[in-house]
Amino acid sequence: MDRPRALLVEDSPEMVVLCRRLLEKEGFAVTVATEGNRAVELVRREAPELAILDLGLPDLDGIEVCRRIRQLTDAYVIVVTGRADEVDRVIGLSMGADDYVTKPFFPRELAARIQAVRRRPRGSAPRQDGTAREFGALRIDPVVREVTLDGRVVDLTRLEFGILDLLSSSPRRTFTRRQLLADVWGDNREGDDHVIDVQIGNLRRKLAESAAAPRHIRTLRGVGYRFEP
Repeated sequence: MDRPRALLVEDSPEMVVLCRRLLEKEGFAVTVATEGNRAVELVRREAPELAILDLGLPDLDGIEVCRRIRQLTDAYVIVVTGRADEVDRVIGLSMGADDYVTKPFFPRELAARIQAVRRRPRGSAPRQDGTAREFGALRIDPVVREVTLDGRVVDLTRLEFGILDLLSSSPRRTFTRRQLLADVWGDNREGDDHVIDVQIGNLRRKLAESAAAPRHIRTLRGVGYRFEP
């Protein structure tokens, strides 16, 4: 059987050697990109199951690379970086990364995180009824994972769609940030609740609404969010 493919996006020769060995030990066929534009090109061409992504790349910022990768694929993305700032962590996760590891790290830690993300379903599974939902000008189709507003397709990331799919599946039910994290990322994260707020902000902007004038996504302060049909 063909081995699953992994893309290693890293410009440090030492880190390339370390991470390549680790990935090959985990059973992956590894392709290396030392620049962000090349990484996006390889994702489009090879459709890897996993991407290990450094943020400090010579041409594109790694967060922008993560955003572009997420537009192309539901591949697992683990950010590996020397930037320990919490803002970078939140932005990386809000752009669609599945996990975040700060250098220096023990190889066994990265291996454990790779194994953990691979246990999660890739993307958000459609809700059980699988039928399209219509709320005025807004239409959500969980089967084809498409959202339209006033007849025009809304370009959502995997995470944005996952949040909207869950909220709209149970109108007027309030979901806590922890519930949204568990559903969209597939596990119970600690300390990343504000990532959901970033995702909700992006989602509202794309749906032409705001927190001050919500059409569908309403904030319940101190609790979470709910969908208003």
